[in-house]
Formats: sequence, structure tokens, C-alpha cells
Amino acid sequence: MSTQVPRLLAGLVDDAAVFPPGSASLPDAIAAHREHRTSWYADLVGPLLVPASAVGALDGLPEGTVTGLIGDTGVAGVPAALAGLAAVGIAIRQVEVAVARRGEDPQPGLAALRGVLARHGDLDWYAELPLTFGLTAGLDTLAEARAAGEPVAAKFRTGGLAAELFPTPVELAAVICACRDRALPFKLTAGLHHALRQIDPETGFTHHGFGNVLAATLAAAGGAEVDAVAALLADTDPVRVVEPARAARDDDRPLWIGFGSCSVREPLTDLIRLGLVNGGFDR
Repeated sequence: MSTQVPRLLAGLVDDAAVFPPGSASLPDAIAAHREHRTSWYADLVGPLLVPASAVGALDGLPEGTVTGLIGDTGVAGVPAALAGLAAVGIAIRQVEVAVARRGEDPQPGLAALRGVLARHGDLDWYAELPLTFGLTAGLDTLAEARAAGEPVAAKFRTGGLAAELFPTPVELAAVICACRDRALPFKLTAGLHHALRQIDPETGFTHHGFGNVLAATLAAAGGAEVDAVAALLADTDPVRVVEPARAARDDDRPLWIGFGSCSVREPLTDLIRLGLVNGGFDR
């Protein structure tokens, strides 16, 4: 591990530069990702995330690029995307795919995903579950699959283009604790632009802070219940949010695998300002 990036933050931020709102071109995203992976803060950075719908344009991806596939064509489209990537020699480390839309029963999608898993069990898989109907049963299914040795975990959406895509602190705390109770790791996506909880001045939406999520997850892993976890998610005091992470900086991060960000430097800047990463862009 780097002396600048503590163990607690290893691989926290996946590089989602090609996805909105950043929407970088693939060549620009690849060039920037290469810089991230060779920088002093490389330990913070997870894989470059690419959409299944763009597989045909990925044959120029440099060999050795650590890559994750986002199944934007659905579970049914993932096998073809994986075959296309293998044909041009691109190795994938993980696959993330939504198994249901909001209001849909996730069980059929989970069953289909487990069928694909049986043929591609050498990858890490993240099943995105909507925080609505069928969530508890979906978490039970994922926990059972993981206990059976299937390399699958959960993924949840924490933002988007509509207010209902932003879970409340209580809703997010409840799902973090539910994952804790099932020994089920999870990823998050969307809306985590800054370390501290804040209101977007353009949309008026209140965004979760990834620093809040880190503090809340540490608390949940330590046995805190939903109300205490929700209080940390709702907190805007940087001292109360940062101190749990500072105290655990040399430990492995529990439960929370990380999140995708269309900007790696934006969360990195926040971490530097809060004193959780020791570095600067002039290194």
C-alpha cells in the first residue's frame, strides 16, 4: 500500500469516466485511467468501468487494463459482451448488472444471473437491486448464493435524475445493516460526488456523502443499529464523519466494496482536504 493512501481506502473509487454526468470519450477515459493507475494515489483507484453496449469499441483497450463491465444491456446481454471482450483479448475483473427495475420482483433476474454465473464463476459479480419491492428476499437470495460459494454481492443506487432514486438516510442505513446481518458485501453507484452530505444547487437533490457512507458502514460493522447508522449518513459535521475513518485508517474496509465515480480526482480532492489521504497533485 502507498504511504499516502491508507489501507481503509484501497480501491474505494472505480473509474466510471465514460458514464454520466462526466461522459468522457473512451480514448480520453483510457488515457486518464492510465494516469490514475501510475499515480501516487493509484491504491485508491479500482477498475475502469465500461458499458456492455460499447464492447465493439473496446478492441483498442491497452493490455493489462484492470476493467469492470457494466451490463447496461441487461443480464441477457452479458454473455455476448463477455465473449466479445474475450475475442479481442480484454480481461474483465468484475461484472455489475441490474436484475430488476424499480417495482419489479428481482427474483427472475437473480435466477437468470445465477445461470450466467455458473458459466463465468471466475469473475466478481454485483447484482444491482432496487430499494423497493422484493429487496429483502433479493438480499436473502444473494446471501444464500454467496454462502454457496458463488462470487456475487449486492449493488445499490444512491442517486440519479429523479428524487426517488436518492434513498433517505434511514433507507440506506437499513440496507447497510441488512447486508451486515447477512455478511453480504455491497457496492454503491450514482450521486456520491463528494465526501460530505450536500445539496446540489442545480437540482435541489440532497446527495449522500461517500465519507458519510464510510463512517456509517464502519459503525454498522461494529454493531450499530439503523438509527445510529442513519444519523451518520445524515450528518454534515466533517469532524464527526471523518473521525471514524481516521481511527480505522490501517484496517481493511468492511462490507462496502466501493463506488463508481465519473471523476476520480473529485473524491480524491475531498479526501485530501479532510486529511484522510496524504498527498497532492504536484507529486
